Amino acid sequence: MLRTVAAVVIDGLAPFEFGVICEVFGIDRTDEGVPPFDFRVCGEHPGKPVTTSVGATLTPNHGLEALHQADLVAVPAATIRADYPPAVIEALREASRRGSTLLSVCSGAFILGAAGLLDDRRCTTHWRHVTEFAERFPNAKIDPDVLFVDDGDIVTSAGTAAGIDACLHIVRRELGAATTATIARRMVVAPQRDGGQRQFVALPTPPHQADSLQPVLAWLQDRLDDEHTIASLADQANMSERTFARRFAAETGTTPHRWLTSQRVLRARQLLEETQLTVEDVAHRCGFGTAALLRHHFTSVVGLSPKDYRRSFAHRCPPNA
Repeated sequence: MLRTVAAVVIDGLAPFEFGVICEVFGIDRTDEGVPPFDFRVCGEHPGKPVTTSVGATLTPNHGLEALHQADLVAVPAATIRADYPPAVIEALREASRRGSTLLSVCSGAFILGAAGLLDDRRCTTHWRHVTEFAERFPNAKIDPDVLFVDDGDIVTSAGTAAGIDACLHIVRRELGAATTATIARRMVVAPQRDGGQRQFVALPTPPHQADSLQPVLAWLQDRLDDEHTIASLADQANMSERTFARRFAAETGTTPHRWLTSQRVLRARQLLEETQLTVEDVAHRCGFGTAALLRHHFTSVVGLSPKDYRRSFAHRCPPNA
């Protein structure tokens, strides 16, 4: 169970990547049903400010000993350098030996690499740093074309916003779809980006920030079990089919069909985790129509069949009301 999360900060800390970890794990959302996290900001010298890449400073309240009981140890991005603080390196090694899950965001992977924790492990980092990373850590199995890599007790993410994907993935893996959806809704981000949350996810086209189709997207999410066509969606948006298709791609980075499929798979994951509905019933409630069609799309996106996915998360399924 994910209860205690420790973020390790060093000089040269990247504020955004640190903020992603804080946003997902450091905010009390118990009033919305999210389990409480014991969130700790840890540094080699508690009470002593560390520098950041934007000129501000940040003061950790805890020392590295606070990692001892952490279920998750998160390493945000920091300025890449030849050497990292030996005490931090050893603390991360010890956390790994004790069985903590380790998470790196962006260039935080360099710190895990310096600790020798990524040797013979699948991992990723920001695409701009892949060549340097591969040269420095030739035994690591770096993949430059993914948002994040889940290699069991080590999760590494690519640059910046991919840290959100990795953090939400860990929440989903440990606490389920409903908790993930609640946190994502508060953050105003998708619980998962197009392509699902497989261990290896193709990088999507960066979405535009326009929100003119948001009412249509919200309307669709409430009607995933209905049949939809480009013509019917364009009519709902009061646009021509050509304009709707162009606008949809610009604002979501994908096609209406792919977006609907990803949202239906998301709904299926939630139903498989939280109910005892048959796979056939789940298929109908998600808009796939048949269990065979659900299995096809679910396996393509998630990497597991619906039955195998449910078997893995069956301990979370409450009795059906």
